[in-house]
Amino acid sequence: MLFQITNLWQILGWCLVFAGLIIMNELGRRTKVGGMIIFVIIPAILTVYFILAHVGMFGGSANPTVAYMDGWFHYFKLYAADIGCVGFMMIKYKWGIGKAKWFAWWPWFIVAANIMIANVSDMESALAAYQISGTLSGAWWASNEGVFIYGGWWNVVNAIAGMINIFCMTGCVKLYTSNDKNQSDMIWPDMTVWFIIAYDVWNFEYTYLNLPTHTWYCGVALLLAPTFANALWNKGAWIQNRANTLAIWCMWAQVVPLFQLKGTFAAVLPRVYGGATEAGITTMDLYEKAIALYSAGQGKTAAAGEAIAAMGITADPTMQGFVAMAALAANVICISVIIRNAIRIGGNPYSNCVFEGTKDFDEAMARAAK
Repeated sequence: MLFQITNLWQILGWCLVFAGLIIMNELGRRTKVGGMIIFVIIPAILTVYFILAHVGMFGGSANPTVAYMDGWFHYFKLYAADIGCVGFMMIKYKWGIGKAKWFAWWPWFIVAANIMIANVSDMESALAAYQISGTLSGAWWASNEGVFIYGGWWNVVNAIAGMINIFCMTGCVKLYTSNDKNQSDMIWPDMTVWFIIAYDVWNFEYTYLNLPTHTWYCGVALLLAPTFANALWNKGAWIQNRANTLAIWCMWAQVVPLFQLKGTFAAVLPRVYGGATEAGITTMDLYEKAIALYSAGQGKTAAAGEAIAAMGITADPTMQGFVAMAALAANVICISVIIRNAIRIGGNPYSNCVFEGTKDFDEAMARAAK
C-alpha cells in the first residue's frame, strides 16, 4: 500500500479536493471572465494579503500562511503555476504576445522550468541523505517546509526520470485554440496519453518523496483532476488543466494550510512513515517536530533520524523505490516511442507532431479551430 488510510473522512477529504479542483478548473477555463477572476484578480488580492500578513496584519506571525507556508518553494509554485495559466490564456485568446509565433514555446518553457525545479529538489534530498549517512541507502532529514523526508537513491532515479520527461514534450509549437464558442481551451494535440502517464507517474513520485505529508492531495487528487478532465471532455487541453488546477490548489493551500495538516481532513501519511499511525502520530505532529529541527539548524543532521525514531517510526521506503523505478521506466518508454516516431516522420519532434494519426491526437485536433 502507498498510504496508511485509517478512516473514511480521509477519503471524503480527498473527494472534496478532487471535485473542487475540477469545478474551479471549469469555471476558470470556460470564459474569459472566469479566467481573469481566478488567475488574475484573486492572485493579485492574495499578493496584497501575503505582503500585509508579513508586515504584521491579519495576525502577523500567527497568520496560517506565515506560520505554516512561508517557505520560498510554496510561493514559487503558486506564482509559477499562475504565470503559466495567464500565458496559456494569452495564447488561446490571442492576447498581445500570445499571437506571436515565438511565444508558442512558452508552455514548453514554463513546464520544463517547473520540472527542473523538482529535479533540483530531488537531488537536494539525495545529497542531504548522503551528507548524513555517507550512502544513498536512505536517511531522514527535515526540510524548510516542515516535512521529514527520507532521501536516498530513489531521488536520483526520479530526477533522471524528470530530465527525460522534459524531452517527452513534443509538437511544442503546434498549439491551437478550441473551436467552441467561448474558445475554452488551449489545445496541445501532441501532448498525448504517452506524455501524460510518464509525467503523472514521475510527478507523483516527486511529491511522494519530497512532500510526503502533502502527497495525498498534491500528489494524487491534484494529478488525477486534470487527467480525468482531459480523458473525458476536453481532450488536448491537459497542460492547461494541469496548470489551472495546480495554481488553484497552491492558492488554497497557501491560505488554508491547516486543511491538510490537522483536523478531520488532515492528509493521509504515506508508507515511508512506518508505524506512525499505530503510534498515534499525526501529520501535524510530524510538521511541528520537523520545523523545530529545521529552525534549530539541525534539519540536515542525524538529529532528524533520532527524532523520527523517538516517535516510534521506522522508515519503509519500499514504495518510494518501486515508484521511482516505475517513473524511470515510463519515461524511458515514452522517449523511445518519440524517437521511433521522429525517425519515421524524418523531422524534429519538438517543432513537429510525432503522434499524428493516433486516437488521442486526432480527438484533440477535432476540437481545434483551423
